Amino acid sequence: MTDTTARTFSPSLIIALGCLIAMIAFGVRSTGGLFAVPMIEANGWNREIFGMAFAIQNLAWGMVQPIAGAFADKLGSVRVVVFGTLVYGAGVIIMALSETALMLNIGAGVLMGMGIAATSFSIIMPAFARLVPAEKRSWAFGMATAATSAGQLVFAPLGHAFISAFGWQTALFLLAVFVALIIPLVLPFKAAEAGGKHQKAVEDEPEFPLPEVVKLAFSHGSFVLLVFGFFVCGFHVAFIAVHLPAYIEDLGLDPGLGAWSIAMIGFFNIIGAYSAGIFGGRYSKRFGLSFIYIARAIVIAIFISVPISAASVLIFAAAMGLLWLSTIPLTIGLVTVMFGTRYMAMLYGFVFVSHQVGSFLGVWLGGRFYDQYGNYDMIWYSAIFFGVASAIVHWPIRETLSPKFAATPAQ
Repeated sequence: MTDTTARTFSPSLIIALGCLIAMIAFGVRSTGGLFAVPMIEANGWNREIFGMAFAIQNLAWGMVQPIAGAFADKLGSVRVVVFGTLVYGAGVIIMALSETALMLNIGAGVLMGMGIAATSFSIIMPAFARLVPAEKRSWAFGMATAATSAGQLVFAPLGHAFISAFGWQTALFLLAVFVALIIPLVLPFKAAEAGGKHQKAVEDEPEFPLPEVVKLAFSHGSFVLLVFGFFVCGFHVAFIAVHLPAYIEDLGLDPGLGAWSIAMIGFFNIIGAYSAGIFGGRYSKRFGLSFIYIARAIVIAIFISVPISAASVLIFAAAMGLLWLSTIPLTIGLVTVMFGTRYMAMLYGFVFVSHQVGSFLGVWLGGRFYDQYGNYDMIWYSAIFFGVASAIVHWPIRETLSPKFAATPAQ
């Protein structure tokens, strides 16, 4: 009966549903920066208070990601995603009701961070890896990453429209309804994972106690370099996603331009992420990552060096969009190359911890430096430096399977 049920859900359908889940999970999160000014004005907060909540969100996301990944590797994606959806939705509702910094930290910070960890592409991609052949994995990863960008493209203007039409509080309640839609979308994964065509390849991979897996991974030099390098991705994207709308408004431009800049990033990252997935299936993933990080540094340097205008903002958003989450299919692809798919969600989760530490610092320091200096200059300069450093760190990574994780010979 299980096999018959599984056959009713093709890999193509599961990939489509997974992309919708990633679209909603990341799309709702990407609206956070749009609530900065109205919530600060309504509650009499400073910018650091709002920035701290989203810094906590990024840190909670990162800390929970390996745990959620371990459960997904062991139990499948469905239970993890359903639990994460409930926590995520609760976090959005508490954010809407927040009148104190503590409530904001709990709702927008801890609960939303935990919920995102359990509903994000990091949980969806391992399911893809077990449903498609190895030569198509990078493409599938690119599709999931592109879907997160589509979420940003759709939800940034939608969130702005909700705020304009109904106020920031009602807008958050409406976004919570979208989060709830994730549950029916993930249910078909249970049957599909049980009867996945390529599940046997996972079963043939060696099995270790989880502490041994972690020890083996962190004794692998290339994995350690990947962990360090991914810090920079988080620093860049979290700072820009949360603070760019306020930065644009501070410089006297239309507040709506902030929403459209985030949407523009999302649109162009559909192209960038999908292209990175194709690139990673054909060429060196480490070289692709080095190029992305050095290109980010150059784009940021040009943006802060030219006179600010609506045109310069949109050009910056388009350029950063091409480089935005295009790191993800290459990074998770390297994890799979090094260690196979059995522990993929958990090990990528550990890499993602570094990403979220960078996110925490990017969001928090953005608010901290703004309150202290009245501008974002120090963060922009730091982003340029880190981009160059990450390009250097990725260059010596070796794209080979760790011998201990090679498939068990057939008996």
